[in-house]
Amino acid sequence: MITNPLVKKLAASQTVLGVAVRQARTVDVARIMKTAGYDFLFIDTEHTPVPADVVSQICQAALGTGIAPIVRTPNLERVHAIHALDSGAQGLVFPHVENADEARHIVDICRYAPIGHRSMAYGLPHVEFASHAPRELMDFINRETLIAVMLETPQAIEQCEAIAAVPGIDILHVGTQDLSAEMGIPGEVGADSIAQAIARVSRACSAHGKVLGVGGCYEPEFIQRYVNEAQARFFVVGSDLGYLLGAARAQVSKVRSSLEK
Repeated sequence: MITNPLVKKLAASQTVLGVAVRQARTVDVARIMKTAGYDFLFIDTEHTPVPADVVSQICQAALGTGIAPIVRTPNLERVHAIHALDSGAQGLVFPHVENADEARHIVDICRYAPIGHRSMAYGLPHVEFASHAPRELMDFINRETLIAVMLETPQAIEQCEAIAAVPGIDILHVGTQDLSAEMGIPGEVGADSIAQAIARVSRACSAHGKVLGVGGCYEPEFIQRYVNEAQARFFVVGSDLGYLLGAARAQVSKVRSSLEK
């Protein structure tokens, strides 16, 4: 049975860092990002058309390497969640969750009974495709699967206490880019109003034993602020697209400058 490295790290109150996978379509991205020092892959199927079979391959390549495959779903539909979970994801992040009813729906489709009503599947990659007693398998997968909900609007922030109270949700992940856009200050992820929203979600997480995550916030000064002030411990701090473009620009600029001299 392949345990989820994030479960152990978060239980030990460690801060975990992820990288968004948007452009990569080959399995070596898992080991590359593990070598780079990341704790998890944030495989983004909301903003990019990554096919389900590619998601499965990347997840299975990541399993057991020490980097956890986490998939952001395109929406709250059951079929997308189940495909990712049964294909090897060790966690899901659901975008645009607005209230406790939606959070309960997510738990219902992602957790095996008695917590939820996830459909049974055998021969899972999480257990090396081996056969296990149903209850043993269900308990293991429930325990090792992380479920995060994204709060990305002022309405969601207003409902954060009720969302945090839903059993079966592990992480409340504040999406600062969408939240700042909704608040009329796009991109200002360090603004006082954003910090106040994160502080409110932090209090809700503390009251209900959840982990606070902050997304869309890449500058070390802001990350350090939200770790220190709000005890946030789950961050996505970059993307494969950003690194590819940044390194490409830096190299061509360096070479052109040298040629001009």
